[in-house]
Amino acid sequence: MTIGAIIQNSMRYYIIAGEASGDLHASNLMKEIKNEDSAAEFRFWGGDLMQAQGGELVKHYRETAFMGFLTVLKNLGKIRANFSLCEKDLLEYKPDVLILVDYPGFNLRMAKFAKENGIRVHYYISPKIWAWKEGRVKKIKAYVDRMFTIFPFETEFYKKHNYEVSFGGNPLLDAIENRPNKDESFEDFTAKNNLPNKPIVAILAGSRKQEIERILPVMLDVVGDFPDHQFVVAAAPSITKEFYSQVVGNRDVKFVYGQTYDLLQQSKAALVTSGTATLETALLRIPQVVCYITGGGKILFAIGKRLLKVKYISLVNLVMDQLIVRELIQHYCNKESIASELKNILEEGNYRSEMLANYQMLNEKLGGAGASARFAKMIVEDLKSQ
Repeated sequence: MTIGAIIQNSMRYYIIAGEASGDLHASNLMKEIKNEDSAAEFRFWGGDLMQAQGGELVKHYRETAFMGFLTVLKNLGKIRANFSLCEKDLLEYKPDVLILVDYPGFNLRMAKFAKENGIRVHYYISPKIWAWKEGRVKKIKAYVDRMFTIFPFETEFYKKHNYEVSFGGNPLLDAIENRPNKDESFEDFTAKNNLPNKPIVAILAGSRKQEIERILPVMLDVVGDFPDHQFVVAAAPSITKEFYSQVVGNRDVKFVYGQTYDLLQQSKAALVTSGTATLETALLRIPQVVCYITGGGKILFAIGKRLLKVKYISLVNLVMDQLIVRELIQHYCNKESIASELKNILEEGNYRSEMLANYQMLNEKLGGAGASARFAKMIVEDLKSQ
């Protein structure tokens, strides 16, 4: 008998996800919660994927995603209104639990409000306070009843702050395992996207305009050095073709929209900006070069480096706690370095083979598929025990 079968009264879950990745992981969590608690009721801030699981959408993340100092400053009125709306809605809905998904700027404030009003608080996918703003751990200890983490090294981080967390694996493995078109052939993919029959180097240059303007031209400087390959950009849905055309100029490069996993699985190698994309590329077993350039030049980079608390910028290296993929950062991210590293990972040899072998160990270290189900079970069991 499942837990869901013996729950007598329906439980109410209020979930807040503030971006596309949060929408993806929260939707998979909701699906698994329904398997544990068949009478589950959901109300949430999120996106289309969460809405497809049922329940009431309060606000779409398109209306709440304000990033960057100037953008936040211009939208202070809307941000305050969102806080007020969420507080009022929580009190009216009276959930059994508030589940927060990353998005710390908004969610830590809501954790405090919920805790002060007697609502149990679960945090699913910890903010990256191990890299930045470590002081936020005080708020987490004060306002979060259970923290569910997706990286094994986070357990040690929180342990040094005397705070116990629950690691259940990484939900990215579920998203990749359950992706559509996983059996698509190279021929079908290239035909569908009007691409030539040449090995692909995937380009993942981020999703923000400023980031794309900085990094994409540098990545594409190496195109002429690899005439036997085609370079294909995983275009961000929020960025227009016109914008990409202005950045790319007359370079020989193709674009695909909304097919990042499909593109990666058909690629021989990839050039990837730092972030979740590095982990996704590794889990899809594609050798990669991590390329990253911050705004503000060397001075701002030096300041940022002093503030960061981690040895690496890519999640692949952070999880493995060693250099698995090469990180080309700031002035080291140039045509010569990118071309040299790309050549190394394209060639069938020990260098490429070793990276792929390390990817397998990474997969095992992250707990394998089934993380969403494990987290759902822990969440429902916690509520049952209250």
